[in-house]
Amino acid sequence: MMRTTIVTIMILAIMTSCNFSKSVKKDFVSGVLTKGDGLSCENVYLSLNDQETKQTTFVYGQKFRMEFDNIAGFKKENGNVYPGMQVIVLNNAGDTVLLANDLYSEKTDGLNLSPLLLSATVTAASPINSGGEYILYVNIWDKKEKGTFTGQMNFKVVPNDLFTVEANKVTFDEIYLFSLERGIVIPDNKIKFNENIYLILEGVTGFKEETGMVFPGLSLKASDDANNVILDNDDLFADYNESGLSLLDLHSQVSTHFLLNAGELKNPMHCELVLWDKKSDARLTVKTDLIVE
Repeated sequence: MMRTTIVTIMILAIMTSCNFSKSVKKDFVSGVLTKGDGLSCENVYLSLNDQETKQTTFVYGQKFRMEFDNIAGFKKENGNVYPGMQVIVLNNAGDTVLLANDLYSEKTDGLNLSPLLLSATVTAASPINSGGEYILYVNIWDKKEKGTFTGQMNFKVVPNDLFTVEANKVTFDEIYLFSLERGIVIPDNKIKFNENIYLILEGVTGFKEETGMVFPGLSLKASDDANNVILDNDDLFADYNESGLSLLDLHSQVSTHFLLNAGELKNPMHCELVLWDKKSDARLTVKTDLIVE
């Protein structure tokens, strides 16, 4: 009788372990909430510039990651595991602004890493906007079994405060620097020699319209800290004095770009962009200091 009782208790314990392999955990500093069902993870954290962070407010253009370190519970086939990872970003209205159905869709041969680290990278740039609040969901699943693991967090995106803006009747949605060679929005003031740098304005309004056309002027000037002239463009839109530009094109994006050849330059480089309306007094002046490396 005693033997039967012991065996019964042992079987119940094993069944409990199998059926209730679930977990819920919240980091009360970063707000990251995780839930596991059949999959477990030793450490879930955020990283920025390859450093662990508790930060949940990001400058427009910054990249951050949700890291899943030593995630376990996947079914193995020939020593490999087959994870899937979906990334969803919702705005405050509940609209989906970013969706990646499976970041590991191309890993058809699986992964053979121990410990297993999975990560989801989010760039806080279009279609994500500055001034907004968002919710990030990362859904992980086992493609060979039923195990799942999810991570969730709220985050904010703020404009880049490296730009000083003076505006008269002109508004815009976003302003940022973009590196063509690196393919990234530059969130700080550091640029490189021999790369195409774009200074971009999106959502510009306030120009006088004439049959769907507007007549902007655009100047870009820069000098180094020793007052040496680096850039001197009086009007990059001079060719459109007669024809004008489409109002929709202006609203979509205004950009100018430059490339600095390697040479002597005393940092910082002081840049000034002026966008003005040739048919009214609407005007926008943007200033920023850049470090050329």
